Amino acid sequence: MFRHMVLGADDPGAARVFYDATFAAIGVGPASPDTKGRFVYRHEGQLFIIGRPIDGEKATHANGGTLGFFAPTAEAVHAWHAAGLANGGSACEGTPKERVSPATGQPVTVAYLRDPTGNKLCVVYEQEQA
Repeated sequence: MFRHMVLGADDPGAARVFYDATFAAIGVGPASPDTKGRFVYRHEGQLFIIGRPIDGEKATHANGGTLGFFAPTAEAVHAWHAAGLANGGSACEGTPKERVSPATGQPVTVAYLRDPTGNKLCVVYEQEQA
């Protein structure tokens, strides 16, 4: 459904360290800089872009907004969470856990973090049904 997502960051260097580490844990390669000084992550035809807001104003995060990413395994969810905490992120909504997705009714392993700017992120492993 998504082609690209863009998040603002007041410190793009700190954001790159955080996202390089957390994305590596779920199988996404490191960022490449673009011509506007932002960092671009490419994965399976999708783009995730982080950098200073184009309008020059301070970056802000969405109240009630969450960006969710797929993880290839439950272990990757735990690795993503640990990498984020070790690279400038902060915990929110506790530790990684197994639960039933309220959106799909399927079992999932899920974890949440805030990036260095305060954006709320989630990573989800959708468990296979037996």
